[in-house]
Amino acid sequence: MTRMQLLYLTIPLAPLVGAVVAGLFGWAIGRRGAHWVTILGMVISTIASAIVFLDVLDGNVHNGTVYTWLASGNARFEIGFLIDRLSAITGRWLLTNVVLCVMYVVLLAAGT
Repeated sequence: MTRMQLLYLTIPLAPLVGAVVAGLFGWAIGRRGAHWVTILGMVISTIASAIVFLDVLDGNVHNGTVYTWLASGNARFEIGFLIDRLSAITGRWLLTNVVLCVMYVVLLAAGT
């Protein structure tokens, strides 16, 4: 697995890991710890998406198959990742806005 493929997986998995840690171990790490681990997951995902965005702007495209869902004759239906200009721009915009909203809500909740 290449470095870029690891980054492709980091984008969706970092927030998931943060949510699982906060959900399963929130009692042990406390409220502040749960806030920090979820925000950290989103920030890691945002940084990884920025790196992927710059890689896509250089002209690199990734179309990787995770598994084949259905194969019938010459038709194949595959589940996978397609990372091109449109998905990179959309992902970058979406993650930036989500991180800003999450940080805003957490900072407001911490002040109360």
